[in-house]
Amino acid sequence: MTENAWTRWPSREALGRSGTTCPRRMLVWVVRLLVLAVLLWGAFSQRNVGLWEALAAAVGILLAGLVSWTFFRTTYEHRLVPSLALMGVLLGIAVAAEATGFTGPALVIWCGCGVGALERLPLGAAVPVASVALASYSAFTNDVWLTTAATVAGMALAGYVLRLDAEARASAQRLLAQERAARAAEAESAALAERARIAREIHDVLAHSLSAQLVHLEAARLLIENGADRERILERVVAARGMARDGLAETRQALSALRGELTPLEDFLAELVSTADGAEVTVTGERSPLPAEASQAVRRVAQEALTNVRKHAQGAKVTVRLDYSEHEVTLHVRDSGGEASELNGSGGGYGLLGMRERAELLGGSLDAGPDEEGFVVTLKVPV
Repeated sequence: MTENAWTRWPSREALGRSGTTCPRRMLVWVVRLLVLAVLLWGAFSQRNVGLWEALAAAVGILLAGLVSWTFFRTTYEHRLVPSLALMGVLLGIAVAAEATGFTGPALVIWCGCGVGALERLPLGAAVPVASVALASYSAFTNDVWLTTAATVAGMALAGYVLRLDAEARASAQRLLAQERAARAAEAESAALAERARIAREIHDVLAHSLSAQLVHLEAARLLIENGADRERILERVVAARGMARDGLAETRQALSALRGELTPLEDFLAELVSTADGAEVTVTGERSPLPAEASQAVRRVAQEALTNVRKHAQGAKVTVRLDYSEHEVTLHVRDSGGEASELNGSGGGYGLLGMRERAELLGGSLDAGPDEEGFVVTLKVPV
């Protein structure tokens, strides 16, 4: 059940001193010292005080200070009954001071009780306590009624303003803590996303390269076991070495991408199709720099699409077209169809699933499927 305004305590942040500035803490101590000075001056300046009376006044002031400190602790812990009991002790000390002729300290204690109650207690308990304390002040002060009324109203207003100020400070502290937590969560999320991106890059490069090498090396092993001639075995080893060389080059490119040292996308595509027989690249639209993630997605999709052509359509003619528009970049990879190679079952990277995942992570799309002649891959990435 939600507490209403009359039963709700001020928050712990409002009742505590954490988050307060150094000047504010110094001001609090100055006020406390001034109150102590007023108590001492009121106790010893208006009448001749003997030794025992002086000792009693000193004990009373120390007791009032100790009770006030304890009251601050119990209200911070939101303990209502002990807080009200301590407030009753303070009011009793004030009554005793008035009865023994120490009117000045009694008036200060009554005002302090009224302000402290409104600042630190639930309003349902603060209003009666403050009313009793300020009414006692009004009954025993020697000021005219207008001055007394102004003082009582000022004390009540001061207590409530201090309460509102403390709550505003507590709200600022909570908002600051939430902002710090949000920043920490954002940083952690960004780190996890970066780790996922690095893992995806490494997987795409190594899985493709190593699986292709494995096919050639396994074929070489079978040829050796079957006693095949040297030229056929050497052909497989050379092919595996070429795959390793290509994988090393792709790994360097991935590392360059992670460092932000990407070559221009057009140059990359031109170099990529130069290694494929019967492939050509065309760039249309106004060229513009792409974000690193978008550029890397285009590169990886182009690599995967050409790899699939080598696997499933050996000897096919391939056209690669990169279209720049105002809000997106589009990559088309189209082949004319061909025969499946012996790498057809080797797998590699994420394939179409990985390409589609890359596109969706950037808010783009990927379409892949057969056309009249061969196979078409179309990637669209917003920029």
